[in-house]
Amino acid sequence: MKQIKEIANAQNFSAINVGKLSELNEYVLELSPEIKIPGKVFGGTALHTTGSDFSFQVFQPHTETGFLHTHKNHEELYFFLSGQGEFQVDGQCFPVTEGTVVRVAPQGERSVRNNGSLPLVMLCVQYRGHTFTETDKTDAEILNKTVTW
Repeated sequence: MKQIKEIANAQNFSAINVGKLSELNEYVLELSPEIKIPGKVFGGTALHTTGSDFSFQVFQPHTETGFLHTHKNHEELYFFLSGQGEFQVDGQCFPVTEGTVVRVAPQGERSVRNNGSLPLVMLCVQYRGHTFTETDKTDAEILNKTVTW
């Protein structure tokens, strides 16, 4: 089974590599002995994230999540990186392709399927909903420093 590689780690940052997106199928997420999800890897723990988590997942042609799920607190953003498929939220189905981004509120009943002929690759970012405020939009500070490489 494929493993995440740590690239660098220090007080104010960490960097990992999950490998080529074409090799995501080498990961298997084991939720329990009965539930194993092929082609899915979470990266937040390896990256030491403190306010969110994320996962990459690949769906081979004509495969699907196989279940609906919700969250108690976490909103999710799904970024579709390649392939085509369908996304379902609260019974409403719509197409997804490379470049599609979907936001789902915690209570949204969601599922994904690949109805295409190529792998469907997505990045999912999970974070606590209803926490981003107007002041967060201007949180960044441009430093008056020269970048040196």
